[in-house]
Amino acid sequence: MSRSEWPLYEVFVRGKRGLNHVHVGSLRAADDEMAVHHARDLYTRRNEGVSIWVVKASEITASSPDEKDPFFAPSGDKVYRHPTFYDIPDNVPHM
Repeated sequence: MSRSEWPLYEVFVRGKRGLNHVHVGSLRAADDEMAVHHARDLYTRRNEGVSIWVVKASEITASSPDEKDPFFAPSGDKVYRHPTFYDIPDNVPHM
Protein backbone atom coordinates (compact mmCIF):
# COMPACT_ATOMS: atom_id res chain seq x y z
CA MET A 1 0.00 0.00 0.00
CA SER A 2 1.44 3.37 -0.98
CA ARG A 3 1.37 6.40 1.30
CA SER A 4 -1.38 8.00 -0.75
CA GLU A 5 -3.58 4.98 0.04
CA TRP A 6 -3.03 5.15 3.82
CA PRO A 7 -6.16 6.04 5.81
CA LEU A 8 -6.81 9.69 6.63
CA TYR A 9 -6.80 10.55 10.34
CA GLU A 10 -8.20 13.64 12.07
CA VAL A 11 -6.03 14.93 14.92
CA PHE A 12 -7.23 16.51 18.16
CA VAL A 13 -4.86 17.98 20.76
CA ARG A 14 -5.54 19.05 24.34
CA GLY A 15 -3.27 21.96 25.17
CA LYS A 16 -3.38 21.87 28.98
CA ARG A 17 -5.00 19.73 31.61
CA GLY A 18 -8.68 20.58 31.99
CA LEU A 19 -9.08 22.04 28.52
CA ASN A 20 -10.99 20.43 25.64
CA HIS A 21 -9.34 18.60 22.78
CA VAL A 22 -9.29 20.82 19.67
CA HIS A 23 -9.11 19.71 16.05
CA VAL A 24 -5.70 20.74 14.75
CA GLY A 25 -5.48 19.00 11.39
CA SER A 26 -5.31 15.79 9.41
CA LEU A 27 -2.65 13.28 8.39
CA ARG A 28 -2.25 9.93 6.68
CA ALA A 29 -0.71 6.93 8.45
CA ALA A 30 -0.48 3.18 7.93
CA ASP A 31 -2.02 2.38 11.35
CA ASP A 32 -3.26 3.95 14.60
CA GLU A 33 0.11 3.84 16.38
CA MET A 34 1.88 5.52 13.48
CA ALA A 35 -0.88 8.15 13.40
CA VAL A 36 -0.30 9.04 17.07
CA HIS A 37 3.45 9.33 16.54
CA HIS A 38 3.08 11.43 13.41
CA ALA A 39 0.49 13.63 15.14
CA ARG A 40 2.91 14.21 18.01
CA ASP A 41 5.71 15.13 15.59
CA LEU A 42 3.53 17.41 13.44
CA TYR A 43 1.23 19.14 15.91
CA THR A 44 3.08 19.28 19.27
CA ARG A 45 6.61 20.28 18.28
CA ARG A 46 6.79 23.02 20.92
CA ASN A 47 5.29 21.05 23.84
CA GLU A 48 1.81 22.48 23.17
CA GLY A 49 -0.08 19.33 24.12
CA VAL A 50 -0.72 17.02 27.04
CA SER A 51 -2.99 14.61 25.11
CA ILE A 52 -3.52 13.61 21.48
CA TRP A 53 -6.50 11.88 19.88
CA VAL A 54 -6.33 10.46 16.37
CA VAL A 55 -9.50 9.24 14.70
CA LYS A 56 -9.86 7.67 11.28
CA ALA A 57 -11.82 10.16 9.21
CA SER A 58 -13.93 7.31 7.83
CA GLU A 59 -15.13 6.56 11.38
CA ILE A 60 -16.52 10.06 12.02
CA THR A 61 -20.20 10.71 11.50
CA ALA A 62 -21.26 14.35 11.60
CA SER A 63 -24.16 16.60 10.75
CA SER A 64 -23.83 18.92 7.79
CA PRO A 65 -23.62 22.70 8.31
CA ASP A 66 -26.12 23.01 5.43
CA GLU A 67 -28.69 21.14 7.54
CA LYS A 68 -28.17 23.35 10.60
CA ASP A 69 -31.65 24.86 10.72
CA PRO A 70 -33.73 21.69 10.24
CA PHE A 71 -31.36 19.53 12.30
CA PHE A 72 -31.27 21.75 15.40
CA ALA A 73 -34.74 23.31 15.06
CA PRO A 74 -36.54 20.69 17.21
CA SER A 75 -34.85 22.09 20.35
CA GLY A 76 -36.46 25.51 19.80
CA ASP A 77 -39.97 24.34 20.71
CA LYS A 78 -38.93 22.86 24.08
CA VAL A 79 -39.21 25.93 26.28
CA TYR A 80 -38.83 23.85 29.42
CA ARG A 81 -35.14 23.45 28.51
CA HIS A 82 -34.54 27.17 28.91
CA PRO A 83 -33.89 28.46 32.44
CA THR A 84 -36.12 31.49 31.84
CA PHE A 85 -39.15 29.20 32.05
CA TYR A 86 -38.73 28.64 35.81
CA ASP A 87 -39.18 30.95 38.77
CA ILE A 88 -36.21 30.74 41.11
CA PRO A 89 -37.05 31.15 44.80
CA ASP A 90 -35.20 33.94 46.63
CA ASN A 91 -33.74 31.48 49.16
CA VAL A 92 -31.87 29.51 46.45
CA PRO A 93 -28.30 30.86 46.28
CA HIS A 94 -25.95 30.86 43.28
CA MET A 95 -28.41 30.25 40.45
